[in-house]
This record gives sequence, structure tokens and C-alpha cells, in this order.
Amino acid sequence: MLLTRPTSKTLRKLLFPYQNSIFSSLYQPQNPAYTHTQKSNYVNVYMKWKKDSYFDTIEHIDKSIVLKPIINLKNCITEDPNGCIPIYEVSKRGFELDVPMKVAKFLRKYPSIFEEFAGEYNHPWFKLTPEAAEIDREEKRVYEDCRVDLRYRLKKLILMSKEKVLPLKIIQGMEWFLGLPDDFLHYPEKNLDESFRFVRMEDGLEGLAVDSGEKVLSVVKRNAMKKGVYSGGPMEAIEFPLFPSKGLRLRNKIEDWLKEFQKLTYVSPYEDFSHLRPDTDASEKRVVGLLHELLSLFVEHSAERKKLKCLKKYMGLPQKVHRAFERHPGIFYLSYKNKTCTVILKEAYCDESAIEKHPLLEVRKKYIRLMRESAVILKNRRVNGRLAGGGNMEPDLDLEPKIEDRGDGGNTEVDLDLDYENENDQRDGECSQ
Repeated sequence: MLLTRPTSKTLRKLLFPYQNSIFSSLYQPQNPAYTHTQKSNYVNVYMKWKKDSYFDTIEHIDKSIVLKPIINLKNCITEDPNGCIPIYEVSKRGFELDVPMKVAKFLRKYPSIFEEFAGEYNHPWFKLTPEAAEIDREEKRVYEDCRVDLRYRLKKLILMSKEKVLPLKIIQGMEWFLGLPDDFLHYPEKNLDESFRFVRMEDGLEGLAVDSGEKVLSVVKRNAMKKGVYSGGPMEAIEFPLFPSKGLRLRNKIEDWLKEFQKLTYVSPYEDFSHLRPDTDASEKRVVGLLHELLSLFVEHSAERKKLKCLKKYMGLPQKVHRAFERHPGIFYLSYKNKTCTVILKEAYCDESAIEKHPLLEVRKKYIRLMRESAVILKNRRVNGRLAGGGNMEPDLDLEPKIEDRGDGGNTEVDLDLDYENENDQRDGECSQ
């Protein structure tokens, strides 16, 4: 405190005679190359969310949350040797299959995908329609032809982790977003190469590690090299491409902060980041780069925000990682449709040449077209039912059959214990997190 007073000017000159002289450069201590990033303290700015109808109306993102249980049920049918299943085989697996309502009611919502017929004991059975079966065959061909691409996406996901290893349960939670089939890890000899190895992690979990010395370029670095703004050296500043929504206006203070943020060193998600202090803008730029790279690997280049929380521990993400999405609306868009928050990578939809399309995307779009056709079929049924003067009540056959022994040792009879569905039907269980 004494040296900060005006009367101490002479005293400072006596104690530090070379501080302001021409020898000041010799007086200053030499800092390591990355020190300039450490001086970039965290600036707390608030970004107001701006609705963007373009991103809110991307159909394959909007329908993805419903498509997942459809694919799960479709897989249950195709895995059966006969290609059809009775309702009681899946009626109690709604929670496991992410079905948001009674399974029978859900299957009947999509008649262009699931065909219902009466089976043994007059039970409802389901099989795929010819159109859905054809798309399923195309989906399997994509898995077969693009196995190397899918393997590389999984490898990049693991290489972004701190220890280059992820628990199997985390990988299984990311399979839908990466476009991997459910049984991808069940056949390691076919789907994985020699760089992968199964390990036992410190917390007792089974994990999948990658031992690879190859240099992996992130999407940001690869595009910067194409544009000639990145030479391939370490500790270079690379700016993120920004795509602000129409009508979004930033205050001067925020614009100034964003310009300084873009000038910070870009640390690839595949590089060591131990030299970065947390709670700095430099560390936040590394987090933004990792989230950008992560979404670029996904089929729709989007994901439910809550589904990414499981990666925080293994990828060195901060506790409040959601702020990275909120503070950078030029890079990410947050959609609040379907009673959830979905993160969308804007660059994938504003610059089609920047990020490679996932090979499975077109297949999922075809399933979504069948979903649209189902809505038309159900509407026509309701109209025809009203014209015929019939009711709109459908029996709820989402129940286990009750088979009673008649006592003669041979014949049995079935009591289906029919119920009727209405708009107040309760869900069998919440979707898994």
C-alpha cells in the first residue's frame, strides 16, 4: 500500500532503478510461450436468447427424439427370426426402449412403419411394413459400407477424453448420436481395429481406450487450413465461424469481448490442455472448441443438452458447461421444442461444405417421411370413422395375456382383460436420462 501513494514515487525509483529505463526488457522476467493465454481472465457476459425459426423447424432434429424409440422397436422386430413379435414381448419394456407412452398405443401411431395383425389366441402382433423393411435393409447396408467411418467417429470421441478412455456405458449412451448400431461393441473383431482395447478403469468400470499416435485434426483446424488462416503450428489463434441469427444485436461491450475471445489461442480438443487455468476465457475457448468438434461427429449435428452432461468428468468440461452454449449464440443454437433443450451446431446448417454429412442421415430422413405418412393415414381413418358413424374407441391390448387352465390338462382359454385408452392414459415410465 505504501508504494501506491504519490509520495512514494522517489522511493520506487530508488528501489527499482531499471524498471522504466531502456534496460526494462532485461529487468522483465521471461514468460513461457503460453503465458498470454493465462492472462485472459473470465469475463462474465450475459447473452439474451434469440428465437430462430429456421433451426426450430429442421425436421430431422425435431423428430429425432421420437425416431429413437421407433428405431428401438423396429430393431426388436427385425431381431426376431420370424420378423414379427407379439405385443406382450415389448409391452413392459417401454422405459428400456425410450417409449414415451404405452407401447401398443405408440406402435399404432405409426401404421406406415408397424403393421398390426391378429396372431395366436387373437393376440395383436406387429411386423414392419414393406416400406419400413426396405429402409431397414438400406440402413444395414450403410452400417456395412461405412464401418470405417463409424469407427473413426468413435475413435475421435474417445481421443477427446482426458485419458483417451471412456466407460462403455458412456459410449453406449452416445451410440444414437454417433450413428452406431446398438450391437456395435458386441462384435469388436469386426467393428474395431488394433488401436482399441478394453480396459478396467480406476472406478471399476469397463472402458474402451484408444492407443493411437496419429495426429487428428479438428474440423475447425481443417477448415482454417483450407482458408489459409492456419499454418499448422502450435498455439495459433483460430477464429470460430460465427452465424448470428437475424435480429440478434449485441451491446458494444459484448462485441468487444467477443473480438478478444476470437483472438485467443485455439486449443484442439485432441491436444493437452493441462496448462490452461479453469475459469478463464482461454479455457472457455477450449471448451467451445471441444463442443463444436463433438457436435460435428453426430448424425444431426445436434443433441439434447442434458445427454452431454455425462461427458463432463471425462472430457474436462466445467460444471456449468451449459454456459458455453448460452454465451456463444453465433456458434450454437438452443432449441426448446419437445419440452427439452436441444443444442444445434449452426455451422453444419449454414455452411454445408464445412462439415461432412453423416452417412446415416439420409436413412433417418426416410424413416421420418414414413412418420409423416402415418399422420395422414390416422387422419383419414378418423374422417372415415366419423362418416361411417362409428366411435373412435380402440381396445388397449398392451397387456400380458392371462392363460387359464380349464382343468382338463389339455385346453386353455385366454382372458385378455381388455381396457380402453383415452386421453388421460398415464405413461409406463419416464424416458431414460
